[in-house]
Amino acid sequence: MDNTKKKNFFQVFNNIFEYRETPEYNFSVPENKDEEKDKNISYEQEIKEQELPSEPKNIFPSFSDNLEYVKVRYNTLINSDILIREFTLTARNKQYNAFLLYIDGMVDTTLINDYVLTPLMLKNRANVFDGDDEKVISETVTNNISVRKVKRFNLLDYIMSSLIPQNSVKQVQEFDKLIDGINSGNCALFIDTLDSAFDIDVKGFKQRSVDKPANEIVVRGSQEAFTENIRTNTSLIRRLVNNENLIMENIEVGTLSKTKCAVCYMKNIANNELVSEIKFRLNNVNVDYLVSSRSVRTINRR
Repeated sequence: MDNTKKKNFFQVFNNIFEYRETPEYNFSVPENKDEEKDKNISYEQEIKEQELPSEPKNIFPSFSDNLEYVKVRYNTLINSDILIREFTLTARNKQYNAFLLYIDGMVDTTLINDYVLTPLMLKNRANVFDGDDEKVISETVTNNISVRKVKRFNLLDYIMSSLIPQNSVKQVQEFDKLIDGINSGNCALFIDTLDSAFDIDVKGFKQRSVDKPANEIVVRGSQEAFTENIRTNTSLIRRLVNNENLIMENIEVGTLSKTKCAVCYMKNIANNELVSEIKFRLNNVNVDYLVSSRSVRTINRR
């Protein structure tokens, strides 16, 4: 390799891995509560203090009320792994607004597509009806008078018995029970005009089994390590902390690689000033390519 090639190689190498100074700034954590009250309330603090609509115990019959409530409960504006899929459901030639709520990384998307969304959204013989909303159970004729025993159409029973082929489905009327199922890896189905929701078991992971840590081996405790993609790693935390107050914000680090990082914290426990400081430092990491977590620790110490 001649000198020109060597010079070009080292120049490219320095451009990628060169450390760049971050702008100076002042940061301090308040020592008492009075000093903290005088500071401007951060965005996360506003969300923390935002009141839920009267803390309902039971599910609303209104589609918009349920949608707004779960968005506030799960902080969907900043939570990166909480997904909401809105769609239109067809039942007996009528259309209803509906949405699915689940945690990305903890569900099997194939089960959701094949056994939840497909039978609910597609028009087929199960959800297309040519008659009225009544089903004839029995019919008798007495003295030339026809007597029919009919059953009114019930959307909740119809969906449960005809439109959801998944093997494990529960009807839930309380938000707390439904959220417990979502935190454990299920998905929730909300339908307009119904004061109940469906808790559907769709747990599953596509990746290989998680390896044991090689450089930080422990005798007690979990033997799982963050060796997979970011969404699988965040699902490991979700499986240990089954709480909707767990926030996971995505931040991209590296001007060329745009490596995804997740800032994870408990909304009702973490110090919002420290969380803002961590996000500020990550957003100001001026590198082209992020090699590992060691690089982030080294840069922030400098």
